[in-house]
Amino acid sequence: MGHRLTKIYTRTGDNGTTGLGDGARVDKDDPRMEAIGTLDELNSLLGMLLACPLPERIPAILTDIQHDLFDLGGELSMPGAQTIADTQVTKLEKTLDDINWTLPPLKEFILPAGDQATATCHLARAVCRRAERRMVTLDHGETLNPASIRYINRLSDLLFVMARFIAREAGEGEVFWSRERE
Repeated sequence: MGHRLTKIYTRTGDNGTTGLGDGARVDKDDPRMEAIGTLDELNSLLGMLLACPLPERIPAILTDIQHDLFDLGGELSMPGAQTIADTQVTKLEKTLDDINWTLPPLKEFILPAGDQATATCHLARAVCRRAERRMVTLDHGETLNPASIRYINRLSDLLFVMARFIAREAGEGEVFWSRERE
């Protein structure tokens, strides 16, 4: 375990650089930092979602995902490190399947709408997709842990299905996209 922060400001980033977990310094807009920052944003959105009333099983799932995202951010801050494993991808897939089978088949596109929890989950899905794009960009320059890219891809799918589940459990109807609207 590394050192705990006792002083929040260090002034070491005042020149536009930041430190990685291995001690290297990179620009704050480095692709690695873009990916880490987007994961942090996603994790924060999951925290907002957890502040909403949710179906009973969802908070534990989201909290577990938050821990994984923190691990993934740590993995990205240590080039070459691997903390995400295929077992975590498989766990997301099982959770996704368990939730999805309770939902009616999707025959139309749905709009990201609904109550606070549903809309926040849709926003988290969109930010997750951005995190995936940032990780793929980083992977073009250096090889990332393939399980991590699979994890973030599966997570966006889970968040989509979770938004549908939350809406259904809240008694909301889904808002379907329509080409013909008034």
